[in-house]
Amino acid sequence: MADHKHGDMNIETHEKTFEGFVRATAWAVVLIILTLIFMALVNS
Repeated sequence: MADHKHGDMNIETHEKTFEGFVRATAWAVVLIILTLIFMALVNS
C-alpha cells in the first residue's frame, strides 16, 4: 500500500476551481433573481 502523509497534497488547483464554482453560482443566483423580478414587474 502506498504511503500517505496527511496534509502533504497540493490542493491549489482544487481551491481555485472551487472558488470559480462558488463565484459562478453566486452570479447565476443573482441573474435568476433579477429575471424573476423583471418577469413579475412586466406581468403585473
